[in-house]
Amino acid sequence: MKKKNTKKDQGTVPDNFKERLVQKSRASRRTFMKNGLFTISGAIIAPTLTSCTNKNKSSEKNDIFSCIDYGKSFVCNTAAFNSVRMWIESRTIITDEKSGTNKIFYQGASCKSEDTFAEKNLFYKDNYDFLPIFGDGKVLVFRRYHNKRGEGFRPRSNVKTMEEMWGDNPVIYTPAPEKIRQLHTWEEIRDVTAAGIPIVTQTIFKNEETGLTAFIECPCKTMNISHPKQVYQVDTGPIAFPDLSKPYENQIDWLNLAYIAFNKPHFADLIIEAETPIIEGDKEVATVYHYSQLVTITGENKIFALG
Repeated sequence: MKKKNTKKDQGTVPDNFKERLVQKSRASRRTFMKNGLFTISGAIIAPTLTSCTNKNKSSEKNDIFSCIDYGKSFVCNTAAFNSVRMWIESRTIITDEKSGTNKIFYQGASCKSEDTFAEKNLFYKDNYDFLPIFGDGKVLVFRRYHNKRGEGFRPRSNVKTMEEMWGDNPVIYTPAPEKIRQLHTWEEIRDVTAAGIPIVTQTIFKNEETGLTAFIECPCKTMNISHPKQVYQVDTGPIAFPDLSKPYENQIDWLNLAYIAFNKPHFADLIIEAETPIIEGDKEVATVYHYSQLVTITGENKIFALG
């Protein structure tokens, strides 16, 4: 969607544009001045926090780690040249226990490169996959062609400010689910799966040396159920998988795309997208971007039914 844009291209947003976007949810809005995000969610909270609360949970603990309703969650950008709306496909929260800060990142859904608003030939012939991640006042863009391009995978130049991409202060809709309950047993997971009820998963893991904790939440797109074995298995993605080995100044630049699988509460396996050589015989004939790097993490997995 994705021609290179300049400030000149962006123009100005109509005076009442944001007002129209937020009027429906004015009673439940909050502003994140720190991160340059204007966000709609379940409650008014302090402007320095990045959180999504859930007014409908039976628990009184309404906080940053409460589930959001992915069927209704979007990033709505505000640039006049293209006020593009993107579906939120997952979110990753990185907590630094030393500084006491949280950074929240929203992974947008993938699309294809296009000549936006052209008269014809809307897709570029030399096409690439386009996937954005929003957070900390910036946008990380994954552009992936059919083969390797440039000097390495996902160069740092792919991180832009929000203003450079689609205008300052996008409106982010992250509503709380109307109904939600955590699933603790195989029988509960089996029955919710069979009933066609939306499922959301959360995976939390920590690097003890750096004091960084990652919280990864996403809608469960594929749930496997074995009746003879009485076992479930989540297989879903992509998600934004962070490197917690050190507290990077720009944490967004150290996110990678991955798929996640688990069938127990205490560990998860991930397969991360990386530069992957294609070998024919003993010769490397090409390099592509492919989900090929395997990682196992120890942590905590939670499964929720939204309905």
